[in-house]
Amino acid sequence: MPTHPTPLVTAWMRRLGLVGALLAAHSALAQFSMLPAPACAAPVPSAREVEKEFRVDAARHLYACYPMRVYRGMLPPLLYGVMMVETELDTAGNVLDISVVRKPAAAEVAPWVLAMIRRAAPFPAPTAMPGGRVRFTETFFVDRSGLFQVHSITEGQR
Repeated sequence: MPTHPTPLVTAWMRRLGLVGALLAAHSALAQFSMLPAPACAAPVPSAREVEKEFRVDAARHLYACYPMRVYRGMLPPLLYGVMMVETELDTAGNVLDISVVRKPAAAEVAPWVLAMIRRAAPFPAPTAMPGGRVRFTETFFVDRSGLFQVHSITEGQR
């Protein structure tokens, strides 16, 4: 009985490895192909007067809208996607504009994050901000499983 695989067995093992890699890539893509409906209530207006503080209110609203998508605990050392987004809200908390400041390495993450932001509107109304409008930047940390945290209220990384 041979102790080493035959060339035929080795070829099949390589093919199975390739199929496994393709299936893993497909399952990662599937995580970002759909977004559940937001589960948040109407937000309370924000009394924050500074953009950096308003970001925290916006982040908490996003977490309330997608509790099933929030990564609980410290993030793993290697993230699937890191994306920086600038969002502009009107006086009622509706999204006026979203700009991608830094694209994620995984292209499927960007439309997923942008859709999540749009669908979570209205955000807390920026009533105390000058002019009643706000433009803020947030960084999204996304895990391969389709769970996320945002920089403003992250639990850190292992």
